[in-house]
Amino acid sequence: MKFIIDILRGMVIGLANIIPGVSGGTMMVSMGIYDTLIHCITNLFKQFKKSVMTLLPYAVGMVLAIALGAFGLKAAFAKFALPTNALFIGLIIGSVPMILKQMKGSKKGMPGVVIFLLFFAAVVLLKVFENPNNKVGVTVNLWSIILLFLLGCISSATMVIPGVSGSMILKTLGYYEPIVTDGITGFLSALKAGNMDGILQGIGMLLPFGIGIVVGIFAIAKLIEVLLRKWKGLTYCAILGMVLASPVAILMAGEIYAGVNAWIIVASVVTFALGLLVAWKLGGDPEKA
Repeated sequence: MKFIIDILRGMVIGLANIIPGVSGGTMMVSMGIYDTLIHCITNLFKQFKKSVMTLLPYAVGMVLAIALGAFGLKAAFAKFALPTNALFIGLIIGSVPMILKQMKGSKKGMPGVVIFLLFFAAVVLLKVFENPNNKVGVTVNLWSIILLFLLGCISSATMVIPGVSGSMILKTLGYYEPIVTDGITGFLSALKAGNMDGILQGIGMLLPFGIGIVVGIFAIAKLIEVLLRKWKGLTYCAILGMVLASPVAILMAGEIYAGVNAWIIVASVVTFALGLLVAWKLGGDPEKA
């Protein structure tokens, strides 16, 4: 029974990882499993059997949720752009109190303000200079394989840092649709149809990205462990800067306002409130996790 429950928990984390603005780390904290999973990741080779047995059901659940969730998100973005993005903004804003709790009592000062502003500006500038269509075409070659690997490393931060969304970073950079909504759904559709060209294209995109995620999880978990131990306040200033800049980046996307009317605005207000509520319910208390 515990194995099944852990698979379901993994599915929650997996869905969080593909929703821009939602942090897989936040979901881990809210379910009280954050410390356990981080310990298993950073001590995988020291306690291999125990760590693998602990992580396996979560990994199974995450893979299932990512594969199934990609189809639903693609439809939501296409048909209900503003309400869907309003939901994500609510989730982002709702995660801020949790981050502020983590920062409480830590030394920050003027360096913290500077770091906050730098990381806030970095996210906004990435949006300013992104692909005009918020979607970067990906052709499989040596450069794209290296780039996808690096993007995987960056995205893995969402599985380690509570309050940070790797999917939001992908969305800001213009790679969310090609990799998550189009890449995953395209690969699964090609697999179902036996389309070898589509299967190879999907493997060429998703394999280096997946390897980057695996490598990044271990590297970032160790790095974050050190940063939070030595410079917790400053680290969370950087995190807060990225989180608060994300709604700004979302609202800068002109395509989300297409076809907006009174009902769409009302629906967006409702989904924003729903996002706040969900984040508040799932945010939990990091000190108790």
